[in-house]
Amino acid sequence: MLRIHEAIQARRYPNASTLGRELEVSPKSIHRDLAFMRDRLNLPLTYDEQRFGYFYTQEVGAFPILQISEGELFALLVAEKAVRQYRGTSFERPLFSALQKMAAALPDTISLHLADWTNTISFRTSVEPLLDLATFDSLARAVARRQQLEIAYRKPGRGGPENRIVDPYHLANINGEWYLFAFDHLRRDLRTFVPARIHAVRPTGRTFTRPAGFSLDQRLRDSFGVHSAEGRFAVVLRFAPRVADYIREKRWHASQELRELKGGGMELRMKLSSLHEIQRWVLGWGGDVTVVRPPELAASVRSAARAILAASLGR
Repeated sequence: MLRIHEAIQARRYPNASTLGRELEVSPKSIHRDLAFMRDRLNLPLTYDEQRFGYFYTQEVGAFPILQISEGELFALLVAEKAVRQYRGTSFERPLFSALQKMAAALPDTISLHLADWTNTISFRTSVEPLLDLATFDSLARAVARRQQLEIAYRKPGRGGPENRIVDPYHLANINGEWYLFAFDHLRRDLRTFVPARIHAVRPTGRTFTRPAGFSLDQRLRDSFGVHSAEGRFAVVLRFAPRVADYIREKRWHASQELRELKGGGMELRMKLSSLHEIQRWVLGWGGDVTVVRPPELAASVRSAARAILAASLGR
């Protein structure tokens, strides 16, 4: 249809026979396309009996390749707002380029009122990870091309970085934070790296084959964040009535089960593979949550609470 449009725009007055020969399809197919262009794309298409070909009765700008409903357009605009969180990353240019191409392919006139769009919906992130764009871009390219890397990585609390040879399997944004999942040749195991802690990246010149069985969803299936399996823990938490609504309003984990308690409280049950991240999450609720199970989680929360109390008292 785009080729048909170009022929009509060039004022060649093409017909079904000439277009069929040029495009190597039957005249019947050309007639179907012409009907679609006229009836569905609302192009001012008509047949000139004297010149034995088609032409536009009005000026036509860009060919309306993309047809989109008001609901779809609204969803697209919401998505445009959402992708702003990728400003400053190597994804910014291709994402906005794709959106611009879709916008250019839309008809010139739409019926959705967008005058107050900027003040209608927004996405805000209070904490943004600090990323070195050159490093992030190198990681993204290496993942896509399956290139082995040598990285200088600093673990939290360590003085300086150490060199690692890694096969980068996957980059993921989890709860607003970026993580690199890579096979660490020093540890001989799959490890999780934070791009903000990578001080240098250098391709080794080697490529790798990602294991056929690798699945990030499977690896993090029972995780509360990014920590991989360390065991199986049945976590039971009881929340006070004043925060119970916050627990009801979200899906905190795929395995969660909620149970209403007398007096307005809420019990949350989850099956997790690690307790590191759930411990920090529990501490964030202060005195409004009680750890029922497992005992090791309750012990670690008590220990952390004592350390917080001691630090606040200057001990």
